[in-house]
Amino acid sequence: MHSDTAKPDGNAPLDPRRWLAFGVVLAAGFMDLLDVTIVNVAVPSIQQDLAAGYAQLQWIVAAYVLAFAATLITGGRLGDAFGRRRVFLVGMTAFTVASALCGSSTDPAMLIAGRFVQGAAAGLMVPQILAIIQVTFPAGERSRAIAIYSGVGGSASAIGLSLGGLLVQWDLFGLGWRPIFLVNVPVGVAALIAAVFVVRDSRASNPPRLDPVGMVLATSAVLLLVYPLTEGRRLGWPAWTYVMMAAAAAVFAVFVGYERRRSARGRSPLVELGLFRSRPFAVGLSVWLLFWIALGGFFFVWTLFMQAGLGWSAMRAGLTAVAFAVGAGIGATTAMEALVPRFGRRVLVAGGLVNAAGFGLYAAMAWHYGADFGSWTMAIALVLSGVGFGMVVAPALDLLLSQVPQNGAGSASGLLNTGQQLGMALGIALVGVLFFQQLDHDSGRGVDAVSPVVSTQLADAGLSATAQNGVLAGFRACVQDRSAAIDPAAVPQSCRSVPAGGPVADILGAAGARANAENFSRTFGYTLWFGAALLVLVCLGFLAVPKSARIPSAAPAPVPEPV
Repeated sequence: MHSDTAKPDGNAPLDPRRWLAFGVVLAAGFMDLLDVTIVNVAVPSIQQDLAAGYAQLQWIVAAYVLAFAATLITGGRLGDAFGRRRVFLVGMTAFTVASALCGSSTDPAMLIAGRFVQGAAAGLMVPQILAIIQVTFPAGERSRAIAIYSGVGGSASAIGLSLGGLLVQWDLFGLGWRPIFLVNVPVGVAALIAAVFVVRDSRASNPPRLDPVGMVLATSAVLLLVYPLTEGRRLGWPAWTYVMMAAAAAVFAVFVGYERRRSARGRSPLVELGLFRSRPFAVGLSVWLLFWIALGGFFFVWTLFMQAGLGWSAMRAGLTAVAFAVGAGIGATTAMEALVPRFGRRVLVAGGLVNAAGFGLYAAMAWHYGADFGSWTMAIALVLSGVGFGMVVAPALDLLLSQVPQNGAGSASGLLNTGQQLGMALGIALVGVLFFQQLDHDSGRGVDAVSPVVSTQLADAGLSATAQNGVLAGFRACVQDRSAAIDPAAVPQSCRSVPAGGPVADILGAAGARANAENFSRTFGYTLWFGAALLVLVCLGFLAVPKSARIPSAAPAPVPEPV
């Protein structure tokens, strides 16, 4: 167990166990990414078992994201200072213990606390993955490792949905939802044991000293931004959410000023601001943030569309989402192995355009099929979107990491992961506002689509024309109030006028589901076009990256022959 600070491309011998080590950290990273989505499937079971309110359910999901985003920058720098394997092991241990705590929770407060610890532990663990890749592999192998990492990352959301659905449905040992957390315990223990033996430790050649003030400022800035973005819609965007976001900007400005002064005095900053003197890294990181705004919004409304809109089970939604994961794996591997060596960074632009085309096709299909949209039909657009996603993520990570010296690998990894989490939070907030406002605005469209059939069915059930008009008016109000509701589990007063059971209730129940699917399909299409427009901006951003920046796996520029 030794520390190696030499660059793998230099004179230091390559670690013969580097691919085994990569497998271990990849499994740990996949476990973390899985936990972001797997809990969404179990929310109804958790609500019933722990008698959790809607606000508590939101916090069970949000606690992880908040703690994760807040600790990523600090986690990356701690790896540079104390050793990446050591910090990875600490994070992995805490994550495993927190998973056991979540799985044994007896009330919502205990589960929320466990999710906070889980997120913070992941914030220590995840930045070490890219840093370990950066310092362990030579350029050619690094590109392959990043391609695999990107493909696995793209599949985690899909597998989280399907695996969560399976575990809840199987009800292993009568534990209900708890196995979605407890499954992490044996995996975490195995990863810990393996990491001790196969992961080589590494740290910066001149390990930085701790920057506690910078840690507090960075964590505060992230929390001040992510918290209101996470809670704003549920609370109706009160004034304090805007105050917190403005305060986040102010604290971030103080953080930058403090880090500059600390660097000027020759002391170790939390974030190496010198990284931003590299124009390729600065521009690339900004484009990376914009890319995740587009994708974060997509992942959010995509899940809503399949489950809340089309009424699919978590299992069906998860299995359908596998098409995106397959596309991401194909795109990442093909880009790094075949396209980047030939076309260089132009692959990033092509990937963004392919992803945007996939979103556009998905939107057109959603509008065309509406409530009749099926899994196999949807797979075409999902594979195309996934291919574009993989073509962007893998080369972008390789490009950005190649701009960073080994001493700053942990710091850069923390910045990249933080940019991803902030982008996703911003995307969810922005697209959430657009999606729910449009859903409320267009709620009459679905009612109009089903009203002729409902009128016929009500007449067949023996209702007079006057009674039909009254039922249809109540039905329209119910659908509109459902579309405008913040809590999807709450039943609006307008939906309680029809007695349970009987032919009228059956007719309205089926019609309501179809009207809801029509409304969601239309609104989902609008948000996809918004995402496609953002991806076009991402492509323009990649064109702004200086031409001097090269992806390591790209073929070198031809050297003119001497005359």
